[in-house]
Amino acid sequence: MKLCVVGTGYVGLVSGTCLASVGHQVACVDVDAAKVERINRGEPPIHEDGLEALLKANVGTRLRATTSLADAMDGADVALICVGTPFDGKTIDLSYVLQVSREIGQVLKDQAAAAKAAGKQPHYCVVTVKSTVVPGTTDTVVRKAIEEASGLVAGKDFGLGMNPEFLAEGVAVKDFQEPDRIVVGGIDARSTAQLAEMYAMFRNTPIIQTTPRTAEMIKYTSNAFMATMISFSNEIARICDGIGELDAAEVFKGLHLMKHLIYRDADNNLKKAGATSFLWAGCGFGGSCFPKDVKAITAHAQHRGVDTPMLDAVLSTNKTQPGQMLRLLKEQLGDSLAGRRVTVLGVAFKPGTDDVRESPALPVIADLVKAGAKVTAHDPIAVETGRKALADYGVPADAVSFAPSLDAALASAEAVLLVTSWPEYKAVPELQSKAGRSAVPLVDGRRYLARESLPAYSGIGLSLGR
Repeated sequence: MKLCVVGTGYVGLVSGTCLASVGHQVACVDVDAAKVERINRGEPPIHEDGLEALLKANVGTRLRATTSLADAMDGADVALICVGTPFDGKTIDLSYVLQVSREIGQVLKDQAAAAKAAGKQPHYCVVTVKSTVVPGTTDTVVRKAIEEASGLVAGKDFGLGMNPEFLAEGVAVKDFQEPDRIVVGGIDARSTAQLAEMYAMFRNTPIIQTTPRTAEMIKYTSNAFMATMISFSNEIARICDGIGELDAAEVFKGLHLMKHLIYRDADNNLKKAGATSFLWAGCGFGGSCFPKDVKAITAHAQHRGVDTPMLDAVLSTNKTQPGQMLRLLKEQLGDSLAGRRVTVLGVAFKPGTDDVRESPALPVIADLVKAGAKVTAHDPIAVETGRKALADYGVPADAVSFAPSLDAALASAEAVLLVTSWPEYKAVPELQSKAGRSAVPLVDGRRYLARESLPAYSGIGLSLGR
């Protein structure tokens, strides 16, 4: 099939590259000419594990990038809208989606006129929203925008559908290549069938064929479910900490073995379900999806007169969770942090990505700076994105220094806060031991290191000394 992918961010570029890798002819569209040039050279403008190799293997053959939407849509069977939908506190911002919808409508209009002049039938394209939008968006506002711009009718002259993505940053390529489910929601049988055909090669994957609204809601429900598990875990960790002589990590290890969270593989080995990764104490969730999507669906529900007390609590717990890091730090260093040298390990919201959006590291660092601490930060990848995000967060550029290496970050620290569970940070206990710094307090915001690995270890949900 010929596919047009509008937008080359995390969703668009990963989806376009992966779709090309399974045999489709893909044209990715972006208004940024410099980004288009980079993609056509096989250089991904974002960091995502496995993406560069896959891009290089397909660019110039099955994959190309262009600034021309008309060129990309020429003969396209499906046009995927993969642009941002930021949340402003009240509603999601559909301006990018609507702009692209109108532009697609104009191209469809031009294509229909050209086909008519040539005495041919226009090529049937299914315009598909892949961006995360609240239920009722695709079949109302998107449909209206395309129909008004094109003068055509959805379901008659062009198809319309919604195809949510379930790509976790850091493992997005793997998630696309090994999907747990595929959801396609069309306004009619033809639209749905054409979308399903795009994924025909995933023969062992359940393909849910439904309506656009249901597809939209599946996406929000999935993210809200994962966010809820995280906040549930963090509330349990607070209870453990408050009661004393408890370790939330041990509690969750016991929870992970309940029959609903384990299964036997083909060799009869006991395996934990993937959901257990969200049932673990930490300093809160971040990223471009969980915070935004839970806020968006609760706001959308409240606009419809539906109260969302549980999801409101999920957000409330997450908002205050980074503050647990400073509380634990003050237990180690005392209430005054003025002049104390504190190293923060990890700025990205999760390992495997340079994305720092809504990262718990941002409020942690901001609070440290406000308290007068001398802050050093380290991240294997998210350095430039981290600097910019901290500036946007109101942290003065000269208030945080980024260390060039992990050892340099640890060298003069009076305390260490581990915020992101990068694999590199498993080496921290050994590095501290070899340098004679084992007594330096470490606050583990991800319960990533063994509690016995350092004598001055403390972590979320650990209260054995009380």
